[in-house]
Amino acid sequence: MLIDDLRQELPDGRMVEDPGVAAGFVHDEAEWAPYGTPRAVVRPRTAAEVRSVVRACVRHGVPLVTRGAGTGLSGGANAVEGCVVLSTEAMDTIHEIDPVERLAVVGPGVVNDDLRAACAERGLWYPPDPASAPWSTIGGNVATNAGGLCCVKYGVTRDYVLGLEVVTGTGELVRLGRRTAKGVAGYDLAGLMVGSEGTLGVITEVTVRLRPRREAERTVAGYFSSVVAAGRAVAAIGAAGLTPSALELIDRHCLAAVDKWKNMGLSVDADVVLLGRTDAPGPAGAQEAERMLACFEEAGATWAAQSTDQEEADALFAARRLAYPALERLGPVLTEDVCVPKAAVPEMLARIERAATRHDTLIANIAHAGDGNLHPLLITQPGDTAARERAQAAFHEIIADAIDLGGTVTGEHGVGLLKRDGLERELTPAVLDMHRAVKAALDPHGILNPGKVIARG
Repeated sequence: MLIDDLRQELPDGRMVEDPGVAAGFVHDEAEWAPYGTPRAVVRPRTAAEVRSVVRACVRHGVPLVTRGAGTGLSGGANAVEGCVVLSTEAMDTIHEIDPVERLAVVGPGVVNDDLRAACAERGLWYPPDPASAPWSTIGGNVATNAGGLCCVKYGVTRDYVLGLEVVTGTGELVRLGRRTAKGVAGYDLAGLMVGSEGTLGVITEVTVRLRPRREAERTVAGYFSSVVAAGRAVAAIGAAGLTPSALELIDRHCLAAVDKWKNMGLSVDADVVLLGRTDAPGPAGAQEAERMLACFEEAGATWAAQSTDQEEADALFAARRLAYPALERLGPVLTEDVCVPKAAVPEMLARIERAATRHDTLIANIAHAGDGNLHPLLITQPGDTAARERAQAAFHEIIADAIDLGGTVTGEHGVGLLKRDGLERELTPAVLDMHRAVKAALDPHGILNPGKVIARG
């Protein structure tokens, strides 16, 4: 029996025996994504323990679903019926921070903000900063190739992963990648694992690239009468050749929800707020802020200014990070994650508005606008089946529109369960077959997070 094998091979305390506790490990934050009941939940602390779990699942032909903090928004960490759920949250050691090589070696359960704080103490910086950074783990960030606010300038998680320790679908413990600044030996298998959502291996250690701590940022804020007008400002900034360190959009629905929840005094006389930042040093930073401000004004901002109050600027960015949990308090929220070319941002935002009207659905908007990664938030009332069906129809229409505009179904949340149909629309049959071939080669027994991302043909 699988359970007997796990009890025999794992130290005491690694298996979650309490059904009430185990229930907290069966799904992520994706609204309406289906999930099953696992036959076991395990919390290993070492790579050797992870290997034992994988090998036991191979022997018994039992699916294995790996999860981090469960903050995902695509259903990628949802249990499948009868699986083993493996939580990496207890593998939370920062093993090394090397200021000379500018790298860190961490367990997959290390919380993003904890790594960033530890690096800051040494004058270093780990850039990927998803809105879930106070709670999400590095392993989960790697699994979804998470982005964040500053990624418009500094890139996403894949750009910072140097190496990985992974347990494969056959139960082998391997090291992929490197610690050196350069290296092109063999295929980039570490890069392949990034964004694979637990379908190709179980990550047990991550080596990430670090940067020197950056300069203080300048903030430019602009109010707009519509999301389309704000989108025009985003396109104008790209056309001007500017690369802000952040360019975020947040609409009045989000601001009002955050203010009601946290009483932050954020209510503003605008339908949309666009927040830009630059971290260029000295006069170059001042010039970039002025050019960004000019783009805001030329695009029709009803008010725009460079912030002189750091506390106020930080509060607006904090509201951006709090938007999703604030809106969840209003009812079930279905979260989109499409990404389109910057020039297509105004049109994509217009199409989102039309989808909201056509399907009679309240859609709030937040976005990493500077890189075209939009997060329409479709809000419904609890228990309203008709509203749920309308929201799901709008969800699929938005995906289709993003693909039509040359975009992608997911910029940073991953495919998981919710975007599988969209992925099949985005990729050609030949490319889908390539994905299936990779999956079959690295997970020949088909146990790793089955049914997620891409189904076997």
